[in-house]
Amino acid sequence: MQLHDDIDLISRRREQVFLLLAGFFLCSMTMLNIIGITKFVQLGPMALAVGVLPYPLTFLCTDLVSELYGKRRANFMVTVGLIMNVFVIAIMAIGNLLPAVSPDNQPPWQVLSLAQEISTPGGASISGSVELYFLIYSCTSGAVIASMLAYVAAQYCDVQLYHFWKQLTQGKHLWLRNNFSTLISQGVDSFMVITVTFGAVYLAGGLSLQQMMVLMGSNYLFKLCAALLDTIPLYAAVHYLRRYLHTE
Repeated sequence: MQLHDDIDLISRRREQVFLLLAGFFLCSMTMLNIIGITKFVQLGPMALAVGVLPYPLTFLCTDLVSELYGKRRANFMVTVGLIMNVFVIAIMAIGNLLPAVSPDNQPPWQVLSLAQEISTPGGASISGSVELYFLIYSCTSGAVIASMLAYVAAQYCDVQLYHFWKQLTQGKHLWLRNNFSTLISQGVDSFMVITVTFGAVYLAGGLSLQQMMVLMGSNYLFKLCAALLDTIPLYAAVHYLRRYLHTE
């Protein structure tokens, strides 16, 4: 009876920890899609979209799931994230297609009057009176599609590279597989998300090549620093969770 209770306790712990890691993973990814490029912030020499700030956490979560639960669970979590990406795009598109309420019933913040013409990341120009939702949709829909393409390439790449380095080192040198898998996959992510998001603006002459390179470089530099800094938390989490979850 005691053995059965112990097994049940360990099983519950493993599912709870996986749910927690998957929750952080999906929440970080969803925040990237929703707040996206609505604001750029300056962090030292780096100019970053505010949605990028929580994104490096996704790679820490995939590395922890890969280490503690294996490749199959990590790929499952990434696949669920892909489904969530499609869901976000679908809801945003439906919201954009549905008719707005009559002008008499519109809340005061629903329609904005723009003082000047602006260009969205998709290359469209907006001026005059515009719905707040349409403005947000125009600024984020292209970024969501870009992040989904980058997500598919980078996250699956991260899982594959993590287990490649793990097999190559026979399970030793956790820091090596954590950093090498993340740094390469983050490079893929940064290149794809900036290229797809701002490609139309660049081709239309709204951005210079130098500005594109600054955005790409800032994006990758931030993720590179975050990847290096998460090595210590990864070691601590793996050390504690292995004992807590009774995994070898």
